[in-house]
Amino acid sequence: MSAELRHVGLNLGDTDEAAHRQAEQAVFGFWVFLMSDAVIFALLFATYGTMQHATFSAPSAANEFKIGSAFLETLILLTSSFTFGMTSISMKYGQARSRAGLLAWMTVTLSLGLAFIGLELHDFASMFGDAAYPTRSGFLSAFFALVPLHGLHVLAASLWLIVMMVQVLTVGLDARVKINILRLGLFWHFLDIVWIAIFSVVYLEGLIR
Repeated sequence: MSAELRHVGLNLGDTDEAAHRQAEQAVFGFWVFLMSDAVIFALLFATYGTMQHATFSAPSAANEFKIGSAFLETLILLTSSFTFGMTSISMKYGQARSRAGLLAWMTVTLSLGLAFIGLELHDFASMFGDAAYPTRSGFLSAFFALVPLHGLHVLAASLWLIVMMVQVLTVGLDARVKINILRLGLFWHFLDIVWIAIFSVVYLEGLIR
C-alpha cells in the first residue's frame, strides 16, 4: 500500500491525474531550490540589519526612501499574486477552448511584474541622482545588495512567464507545461513574500528611524 505524496501547490489530481503524479516530485525539488534562495535573502537581510545605521555622511533611508512609491510597488506585486492565482485556476479547470483566458491572466500578471520593475528602476535612478551610490556607505551597500537582487528575481520570473506563454501557444497544456507553470507560480508567490519583508524591514523601518 503506497501513500500518495503531497506537495504545497495547486492540486491537479481531479483534472489531470497524470500531470499531478509527475508534479509530486518535480514540485518538491523546486521547493528545495526556493529554500536555498530563501537562505540567500536571509543572509542579505541580516547584513542589512547590521549596516542600516552605517550611513556616515551619505544619504540616509529617511532622506531617500519614498513610501508612496514603495507602497504602490507593494500593491502591484500583491495584485500580480492574485492574477497568477487566477492563471493557475484557469490552467486547472480550463479546457483547450479557454486557452485564451489563461493567456489573458498571464498577460495581466506579466504587465504587473514589468510595472513593478519599472517603478523600482525609477526609484533607483532617483537615489543615484541624489548621489546615493552603493559605495557611499555600508547602509547603501547593504540596500543595493538586497533590494535589486529581488528585482532581478522578478525580472527572471517575468522572462520565465513569457517563455511559458510561448509554450502554451505552441505546445498547449501538456503535463510538462503545467508542471512548469506550477513551479513558476511558487516562485512568483515566494517573491511576493520576500517583498513584503523588504517593505516592512527596509522601507517602513527606514522611515521611522
